[in-house]
Amino acid sequence: MAYFFPEGSQFAFSTTLAASVTVTAITNANPGVATATAHGYANNDEILLASGWEDANNTIFRAGSVAANTFNLTGLDTTNTSFYPAGAGVGTARRLSGWQSILQVLSVQSQGGDARFTQIQPLAARNAFQVPTGFNPSSFTMTLGYDPSIASFQTLIGLSRTLAPLAMRITLSGNGAIYFYGYISISEVPQMQPQNPLTIQAAVTNLGRIISY
Repeated sequence: MAYFFPEGSQFAFSTTLAASVTVTAITNANPGVATATAHGYANNDEILLASGWEDANNTIFRAGSVAANTFNLTGLDTTNTSFYPAGAGVGTARRLSGWQSILQVLSVQSQGGDARFTQIQPLAARNAFQVPTGFNPSSFTMTLGYDPSIASFQTLIGLSRTLAPLAMRITLSGNGAIYFYGYISISEVPQMQPQNPLTIQAAVTNLGRIISY
């Protein structure tokens, strides 16, 4: 058991994706094992998976137990065939690299990701009940210190203006890590308050699941 704290966290993003590797099968196991002929991956490589399984699509996993034509998708439990139908998880995998630091992150506020329910009121019943139907979309809002001279800052502005997706990683003190993939939208108008540094807001919306290690 461990407790994690935000102090010491490092933030990074990547848009460097290797060529797609075809995933011809993923087992129903914990963790799921992907088959991809001559994939070339190594243990702990960070992989963006596109899959027919909703809970594995547009999601970043670490490769584990790597063999010539297979690798584990660490953190992906596919044993429930109702949610992970056998044979339906095929797709592609792309290795991430070229991580760039996001500097001067002052705070992070998260939104969404909570359970979504549908209320049902049968006519023959006096009491309604709720059925879980999934999860609300998740997003982050980062407050960044304003410094347009930082090269990575300008890169993020470009990604924001062109609506290009990117991978993001938060490395926590204590070696924990959080991965997500989506879009970043940055306001270029700095916020100004007396006796405070200039800041800007960067909103990150996720396309897939957030995976933590």
